[in-house]
Amino acid sequence: MTVRGPSGDARMNGRGAHIGQTGQMLEDGWDRIRVRRDDVPEDDEVPDNVRHLALATDPVIGPGPTVEEEADATLPRLARHTITLEDGHEVGVAICGQGVPLVVVHGFSAEGILYAQTLSRLVDLGFRVIAVDTAGHGGTLGLPTDAQTMQSYAELLGRVLDHLGVPRAVLAGHSMGGRLVTELAAREPERAIAVVLLDAIVGDTWDRMVNVFRLAPGLLVGMGATLALDTISTVPWFRDPRQALKLGRLVAPTIAGHARRPWRLLGPMTSILRSRGTKWMLDRLKHERIPVFAIHGGWDIPVPLATAKDAARRARGDLVIIERGTHSWLLKDPETMPAVMHALMKGRLGTAVLKARLAVGVDTDATRDEVDAAMYRPGALVLELTPKQRVVDVEDLHRPPRYRWRILPAR
Repeated sequence: MTVRGPSGDARMNGRGAHIGQTGQMLEDGWDRIRVRRDDVPEDDEVPDNVRHLALATDPVIGPGPTVEEEADATLPRLARHTITLEDGHEVGVAICGQGVPLVVVHGFSAEGILYAQTLSRLVDLGFRVIAVDTAGHGGTLGLPTDAQTMQSYAELLGRVLDHLGVPRAVLAGHSMGGRLVTELAAREPERAIAVVLLDAIVGDTWDRMVNVFRLAPGLLVGMGATLALDTISTVPWFRDPRQALKLGRLVAPTIAGHARRPWRLLGPMTSILRSRGTKWMLDRLKHERIPVFAIHGGWDIPVPLATAKDAARRARGDLVIIERGTHSWLLKDPETMPAVMHALMKGRLGTAVLKARLAVGVDTDATRDEVDAAMYRPGALVLELTPKQRVVDVEDLHRPPRYRWRILPAR
């Protein structure tokens, strides 16, 4: 059976916990400022192992309300932080929302904050969104040369979740991030409520492509340049100037960072060439009965649709085809991904989340505070890093998703 996505059914809002220091988003970068809160005593210090980098002073929202209407439709803001692990490794994260943890890992040459417009729309589904910068991207330090494999990247992700106090989560990854969450879930299946693959570099077709890259590494460099160009081209300079301004503010620091330190991108490329195939991971997810959802752009050229078909087949997961979507479709339109997730939550994904809640004694009538108490470790750092916000979201003010999609259930 094929289920076709409607013209629009994603309506998002959310709330969070408190932080004591944040930053203002400026066009030329991140400026640290101090924020005083009447509800937090002055001696309530920020944890020593946290350095807050930024939080947009205005909600990062996509096309929708007019200026006059925005007072009635305020989407959550992502708070951006740099945390320091016990071994001194600095990692960039961006957090918002409250409820079941949804961990999102970005693609090659990107960083978590680039997905802010999409992620802010997911919290209304009952998620606390945790975007993690991978090694050598965004606010995260790179890995040693002798540790540059996809397994090392996945292990770092696991350590970050442990540091934040997140024992289980819905793991979602775009492109290279999809490979990382797949490997993490395959090696440590107890961490995964479900796995959401977004144009991910996994599957039989991708493994064959990597074999070709090993013989001709220049092809991988060319593909990396194509992926970076696809990310930059997401800014709709002429079609929607207002949206272009918002995306431009998010993309500009990333481009500037790559221009200053282009060698940081060599690590992920080298890791891809060094790493083993992905078929065993998908087979393991199937064996562990972890729900898998392969969501893929139908017009993705560098990572073809066949990779998602392979992943869905091997893991016995649902396949979602984004019609006319390129590799970075979820950056080009912030409404489509939440709409797809909204549809999936009515099926197997919603069932998986409900089972995870029931497993820790949280039923459907529980408050989000009760969900937090049950699904995170006591004193979890992620709860301290989540911004406390009052969010009001008017459903009728959202634009319909730009893309249509088809859901092909698991067989």
